[in-house]
Amino acid sequence: MIVELRRYTLREGRRDELIDLFDREFVESQEELGMAVLGQFRDLDRPDQFVWLRGFTDMSSRRAGLTAFYSGPVWAKHGPAANATMLDSDDVLLLREIVPIPVLDRGAANPETVLHATIWYWAAPSPASVPDSNEALAVLRTEYAENDFPRLPVRDEHALVWLSRSPLQTEVPAEVLKVESLRLSPTRRSTLHC
Repeated sequence: MIVELRRYTLREGRRDELIDLFDREFVESQEELGMAVLGQFRDLDRPDQFVWLRGFTDMSSRRAGLTAFYSGPVWAKHGPAANATMLDSDDVLLLREIVPIPVLDRGAANPETVLHATIWYWAAPSPASVPDSNEALAVLRTEYAENDFPRLPVRDEHALVWLSRSPLQTEVPAEVLKVESLRLSPTRRSTLHC
């Protein structure tokens, strides 16, 4: 599965406004078009950041789904309100699953739980195999196919992303240039939660 890891920087104090709108209007409307809304989160260390994961069967279904959604009636009606909460929506990694993201019951997330996302940035593509970690719920690496929906830019990074219930304890390879750690609290309707 192709996955977008999307991080939005929002106007001060408007994160819950976007989450309410997103959970009400943008989950089923995207899934009806063949996309998977895999998880929505509050970044616990950045109070004005909303993080979410969106999945696609492949790159051609990504292009078709995004085209249908962003030219469709739901985005036309609610997109301006969503955009009004945002300062930046272009912090996006385009990834491919190595260890698939588990999909749990929507509406069963406990916002008191914490999901940890650890991102390793490499100078070149990361190895195809990754160190074994019993802690990982999912592991994703950069998808190198061309972004065929340029209206939504993606970052040009060599990334390996670990999603886990606790901080990752796996040793960081010497070739990793930078490590980024996120502590994420699922929204009520997130299907990825601990």
